[in-house]
Amino acid sequence: MGRLLAIPARPPLRSSFQANEEGATMKKALICLLLGLTAGAEGRMRARQAGVVVGRLAPGPNNAITDVSGVRVGHCTLHSGEGKLVPGQGPVRTGVTAILAGADPWAFRYPASAFVLNGNGEVGSLAYLQDIGSLESPILLTNTLNVGKVSDAVVAWMISKHPEIGISDDVPIPVVGECDDSYLNDIQGRHVGEKEVFEALESAVSGPVAEGAVGAGTGMICYEYKGGIGTSSRVCGAYRVGVLVNANHGSRHELRVNGRALPGGPVGFHRRTEGSIILVVATDAPLTPGQLNRLARRATMGLARTGSSAHHGSGDLVIAFSTANARARTDENAVMQAQWLADQALDPLYEGTVEATEEAILNALCAAEPSTGRDGHRVEAMPLQR
Repeated sequence: MGRLLAIPARPPLRSSFQANEEGATMKKALICLLLGLTAGAEGRMRARQAGVVVGRLAPGPNNAITDVSGVRVGHCTLHSGEGKLVPGQGPVRTGVTAILAGADPWAFRYPASAFVLNGNGEVGSLAYLQDIGSLESPILLTNTLNVGKVSDAVVAWMISKHPEIGISDDVPIPVVGECDDSYLNDIQGRHVGEKEVFEALESAVSGPVAEGAVGAGTGMICYEYKGGIGTSSRVCGAYRVGVLVNANHGSRHELRVNGRALPGGPVGFHRRTEGSIILVVATDAPLTPGQLNRLARRATMGLARTGSSAHHGSGDLVIAFSTANARARTDENAVMQAQWLADQALDPLYEGTVEATEEAILNALCAAEPSTGRDGHRVEAMPLQR
């Protein structure tokens, strides 16, 4: 197994806000975290609680991407207003989700890769991930029209921690993935700004992860039921793999739960777009970027098991990273030494990735509560009794 570099404790964080606003900012961060932890609790549950067990491998203790050591997740959820859409004002059904590979995502470079199953969507820094094979920023998920503001806010957050960025230090290319939540949300309003991004990043923790209509998943629709954030993990021998998704894809007739069609009534609405899904795969196994690309491709097999055919209008994109063999940014050695898993040892990780992806999508569906958004648009939750 490759030697893991010691990651220092997270240093105290100061945002770009003025000192007299910091108390209010931290209070709002706590509120966002609590909203995320409590959302979906009333009458909703995870797939396993509903009796759906996916695959044969055991999940980690939290059955979440955070079962991979060092990985943290935070949300900020924006839910306000009712009735007729007033562009720029609401109703608001959106948010932002942050995934961090370690205590300081700029101080260490993590092996990474990406895969595009269908490209009707976007992830910032995709070319860098695919070509250079290095994750050097947090991963943020949000809605389509908010990508620019979220990317700008991530840069501000990273500069607040590392003031020499762009002066005596290199410059980051933020990783920001998007899905379209315009059926429920005032997407023109671009309501996720610097404050919300800071709050998602500052509230990121290990342990259980809030799912369903939280963070970036607040306005998402999956198989024409309410969708959003879902996560799951698998123990693959000596290693773990975890998956987090923002599920906003698929048609009702496609949905499969453990291979079976789910009986359901008429959809009752028609949205203009076909939706998308962003999948994030994390592992503590020592893998090369090339091996991580192969792992990312397997995630799409888990997506297919839930029924997806990757519609023409869908953006189906995968990011994969490893927390092993992290390289310190200050390491200037011309020759690096590390150990990697042999290719023939990857099969348990492939199996775990497929299973965790399938269950993460089902968890998003099971946890999400019904939602009514702009112009009275309503999306029902998947009926758990069925």
